[in-house]
Amino acid sequence: MTVDALRRIAASNHFQTYAAKQTLKHNQKSSSFSNLVSLLLLFAPAVGFGVLLLGIHLEIISVPSNLLKNLSVEFYIIILFGVIATIGGVCDWVFHRLYVASGPNEHKSHLLALGTGGVPLFVLMAWASVTPEPGKFLIPIIVILLYTTTLICYDEFQFHLKRCRPLETLFHRMLVFGNGIAFLAWLHWIYV
Repeated sequence: MTVDALRRIAASNHFQTYAAKQTLKHNQKSSSFSNLVSLLLLFAPAVGFGVLLLGIHLEIISVPSNLLKNLSVEFYIIILFGVIATIGGVCDWVFHRLYVASGPNEHKSHLLALGTGGVPLFVLMAWASVTPEPGKFLIPIIVILLYTTTLICYDEFQFHLKRCRPLETLFHRMLVFGNGIAFLAWLHWIYV
């Protein structure tokens, strides 16, 4: 995403109205490579889940038959709340590029939660989805989940508790609760 594209988004009515009400100044920092990495990590669960489903559909990946019959409600919950989380994450990413810049410690916290928590959690969940014995993955999934939750709580309480304005808080809640509900639906799909 180029700086010009970000400026066009900033010129849109919704962001301009919000910025005018909140007296937010434009972020003057240029985007770095780690900003791009954080954006790519935001899309990792959506792309990964899509690849997993495509592999199942094309029969490249075999799945235990008991999982396919339970694909109804959980599948739609995962998609709906995964989309909500991705939209919230992208909006928050754009918001930080345009207005309130994340400090270096906050940025490291985001990368740590996404890269060392979210990605391994997704890999374990995907692996548990396609194995005939998913019970072997339950304890590692819970350990990584607790680690990721700790990182998210640290980020929220350390950097966002007092600084965030209502729109940014909405983006964070979309991201955190969307991913949380999608995770619970996926866990239910695998283990119940």
